[in-house]
Amino acid sequence: MTRIGAIFNPYTHAPDGFRDAVLAAESAGLPELWIWEDCFRQSAFGTVGAALAWTDALRIGIGIAPMPLRNVAATAMELATIERLFPGRLLPGVGHGVLDWMGQAGARVASPLTLMREYVPALRSLLAGDEVTTAGRYVSLDRVRLDYPPTSPPLVYAAAEGPKTLRLSGEVADGTVLDSGHTAEEYATATAAIREAREVAGRGGSHDVVAYVVTAFGADAEARAIADVGDKPDPAERALWGDPAQVAAGAQRFFDAGVDDVILLPASRGDIADFYRAAADVARLVAADAS
Repeated sequence: MTRIGAIFNPYTHAPDGFRDAVLAAESAGLPELWIWEDCFRQSAFGTVGAALAWTDALRIGIGIAPMPLRNVAATAMELATIERLFPGRLLPGVGHGVLDWMGQAGARVASPLTLMREYVPALRSLLAGDEVTTAGRYVSLDRVRLDYPPTSPPLVYAAAEGPKTLRLSGEVADGTVLDSGHTAEEYATATAAIREAREVAGRGGSHDVVAYVVTAFGADAEARAIADVGDKPDPAERALWGDPAQVAAGAQRFFDAGVDDVILLPASRGDIADFYRAAADVARLVAADAS
């Protein structure tokens, strides 16, 4: 099912304003709000737990928390605790992390692909309540089982961009988070690779694809959106702008490319409550069109 959400961007908004932003998103009726853990700005699990405690209906996505920073057992305990406290409202994702930042933290690994191949299946198994024993290059567990796994484990997303990581996310994760700045054609190539790899790996069921898309509403929306896309060619194909009806119509090209969840990334600094109100209107229009 096609879905719309929005982002709280730690580059443009400090944690001090997070509570007001979350309450604005909930008040507007926004279905999903995504955050990411960015070195060295904002943490993932504390942020998500607070957001879920402040709200009743809002789903919160982590897109993403870097795998190298935490032992997989610690990540599983964090996610299981949050999911048990707030069932069905967590959308957790992990990724390689920015390699330079991982180096600064003393956590950079020589093979990020190997880490993902070991880490994501172990995380999914732990959240499913399984006992896990494994001795990999980066993930080593000896009969680890969560005492309080989620009653219903959440989907585990993996961030991916390059061809090898896209295919690996299809093999090992439940969903994939795609970064902003891409055209519908580029997303179509990515989603095809993800789903083909999932099929080859013999995994049944669907794979949920999330894509961040630079978006602007209001005055000078086109100029602000294009400026945020940067110097990439065809910026009009890589961003959305206008009123909610125009943004909802434009999002359709990304849905047609195989994206399930279009997450609107604010194009610039501004009133985040206004952005979330407009994004919620987009979500309602998309939901109505899909029904």
